[in-house]
Amino acid sequence: MFVLELTYTAAIERVDALLDEHVTWLDALYEEGVFIASGRKNPRDGGVILAVGDDRARIEEVAAADPFTVGGVCEYRITEFIATKTAPGLAPYRQQL
Repeated sequence: MFVLELTYTAAIERVDALLDEHVTWLDALYEEGVFIASGRKNPRDGGVILAVGDDRARIEEVAAADPFTVGGVCEYRITEFIATKTAPGLAPYRQQL
């Protein structure tokens, strides 16, 4: 499992100009089963995405394809972790050490 933390590097107006493309990108990755949760940070200086996958390189490719990344309005910090405990609804994503 991965935590993708986005930090905006441009004015919020530039972020908002790419928001529709970003949401379309998010929707496609939810449909693929890569993303399981996402949202804005508060205060609104970026966002957080929870992603599943076995390959960090693939997750890095996903982040690089975000319209926010392509448009130069955010940077990503990607943290991989082993989800050994989850809420019942996330049981399919539990991992063993």
